[in-house]
Amino acid sequence: MPQQKDIVKIAIQMPGAYPQLIQLDQKKPLSAVIKEVCDKWNKPDPENYALQYTDGVQCYITESNRVDIKNGSILRLTTAPGRCAEDLYKGIQSSDSGVRCDSLKLLAAVSTDITFAQEFISRDGHSLLVQIVEGASEEPLLMTHALTGFLELMDHGIVSWENLSSVFIKKVGSGHMTSLSSPLCRWHQVSLAILESMVQSSSSLFPQIMQEVSLERLITLLQVTNLQIQTKAMALLVALLQTAGDSDRQNIIHSSMPMGDEMAHYLYVLQSVSLNLLESRMRTPMDIYSQEQRETLQGLRQAAFETESEGSLNNERRRSLCAKEFRKLGFSNNSNPGQDLIRIPPGLLALDTMSYFSTRYPDAFSRFVLENSSREDKHECPFARSSIQLTLILCEILRIGEPPSETGSNYHPVFFSQDRLLEELFCICIQLVNKTWKEMRATQEDFDKVMQVVREQITRTLSTKPTSLELFKNKVNALNYGEILKLRQTERLHQEETLAPPVLELKERLKPELQELIRQQRLNRLCHGTLFRKISSRRRQDKLWYCRLSPNHKVLHYGDVEEENETPSIETLQDKIPVADIKALLTGKDCPHMKENKGKQTKFCLWTDGLNVLLGREMNSESMRSELEILLSMEIKLRLLDLENVPIPDTAPPIPKPPSNFNFCYDFSQAEQ
Repeated sequence: MPQQKDIVKIAIQMPGAYPQLIQLDQKKPLSAVIKEVCDKWNKPDPENYALQYTDGVQCYITESNRVDIKNGSILRLTTAPGRCAEDLYKGIQSSDSGVRCDSLKLLAAVSTDITFAQEFISRDGHSLLVQIVEGASEEPLLMTHALTGFLELMDHGIVSWENLSSVFIKKVGSGHMTSLSSPLCRWHQVSLAILESMVQSSSSLFPQIMQEVSLERLITLLQVTNLQIQTKAMALLVALLQTAGDSDRQNIIHSSMPMGDEMAHYLYVLQSVSLNLLESRMRTPMDIYSQEQRETLQGLRQAAFETESEGSLNNERRRSLCAKEFRKLGFSNNSNPGQDLIRIPPGLLALDTMSYFSTRYPDAFSRFVLENSSREDKHECPFARSSIQLTLILCEILRIGEPPSETGSNYHPVFFSQDRLLEELFCICIQLVNKTWKEMRATQEDFDKVMQVVREQITRTLSTKPTSLELFKNKVNALNYGEILKLRQTERLHQEETLAPPVLELKERLKPELQELIRQQRLNRLCHGTLFRKISSRRRQDKLWYCRLSPNHKVLHYGDVEEENETPSIETLQDKIPVADIKALLTGKDCPHMKENKGKQTKFCLWTDGLNVLLGREMNSESMRSELEILLSMEIKLRLLDLENVPIPDTAPPIPKPPSNFNFCYDFSQAEQ
């Protein structure tokens, strides 16, 4: 007796007969079941029959998929796949065009079933279809059925695309060049779909397909009103761009100069429409009661930390452990991290990007989290908070959620190099956040500043139009915080026109005057004097002394003082050094008294500059250079106030040639009117 679990109650239909209600024994061979069904309907040769689903995907029932039959399923008795394949193989070769058309139409429908496909291909039926296409002698409707059947057969992956002839590729390639009249629309769709499958399945076919595919024609198909043709043309264009190398991709994009602007617009539209598929996730807040979303969050935590078995912990300790680890992950609401993802945008898209990073690059994810877990609290870079803000930045840069404009043409070539641009960019840029955080020596208070720099790094890198993710990664990592500061300074100077040649010339003319101003300030500072700490033989600094320059700049007066806030008069400073007796001034490592003093050196810079002035030498301190630059900048701005919004030419206007003679004068005898 069969066990109850092996019995499935089903109905079997056949045209012109009453359905049979049977209890299918899953342990009984399928051939025996079919024989019993045929016997009840008095059908001879049961080997020529098979069972098939009537609803949904109407595939044949085989020994391998019969376990999927459920109670209440409705099957039908139909021609066995082998017999069907044989009949269609003969029908396709019939001399009657009507029989050929019906056979190809039925073939296109049944080829979706892998069991039939195996039988038909085993009879070399796919080669027969190739011959029909290469001959191109059939009517367009028959050709459409033949191409549809061929595509369905090839999609099963039973035979390789590599074996297709150049003649076949040429014929298919010309399919999308035919008229766009209604009966031929399906021919266009199938031809484009076959070309797309060729590109995706065989890199060796790519060069020949590129020769056969007209990019101008593809752009024309993007403008037709038939949505299916638009979609297939767009899919083929994306497949070509994704399969091509960097140089080939550039050739595709820029291959036709007259179509350049139009091509750029459609690439922009394609990019915009594709990225906007993420809008729903971006505008959906996290549902803190969703079991699936909560499990994703927990999976993120478990991927970051190898914790002790939580099954052995009581509820209170488990909650405490989870909250601690979510805090280390950078969530603000560590007891209920889902609250951090309620903000829209970026909504659930931030959860998607974090989850993608943790599963796609687990080593980089763990390194980010563990590295920051070991830092001081104020210096750790919060992964979750950074991820949420970074996802928002990427959405804004990529304009996710904004409808494409009618005139837009600003596309990113890197978009066409792979399928998941946002997620892959996130994986690169979240590591960039950590790198920039360390370069800026940031704390939690600097979070917004760091993210502003990261936004600038991403924007500047994308503006260079990298054609691959690897190129984007190399460029964005080379654009470190120091480089950003240099670029900002340069752009600010250009904006202020302080780098224009006439302005630079003016700065050089102003420099001697301002240097003299700094020299006088240094000498005045020496005349005022400075309080120093005296270093004893035991390196103690508990005594004070004061030094100042005489008003005539010829003598240095110095002496001990008792109070730190005391400013002694020059008469009370008994010790003197004539300036004329100073032979040299030693600073830095050359001076034995200053080796251990690494504190603020401002007052020493004032004195070294002043002494160099007294000795007739150039001032060379960093303080002097900084002050000179500030003074020059202020002076230039003041002098250029009247030229605001007036462009300064790089070269002076030409001086007119002198007149041919100077025989002219003013006639003072003429009275003014």
